[in-house]
Amino acid sequence: MNNKKIIELREKILKGIELAFEKLIITKQKNNGDFVYSKDGKIIIVKANELAK
Repeated sequence: MNNKKIIELREKILKGIELAFEKLIITKQKNNGDFVYSKDGKIIIVKANELAK
């Protein structure tokens, strides 16, 4: 693969990840769900509705 094709593929992958995350946020907001992640070894829980703010 040349550099141009690699860059195009990278952009498509990143766009796909972005779209999937947007769909996840919408679904979690509809179901009044939470996002759970780890930051600096601590577990963080955020309501999906707070992300819209």
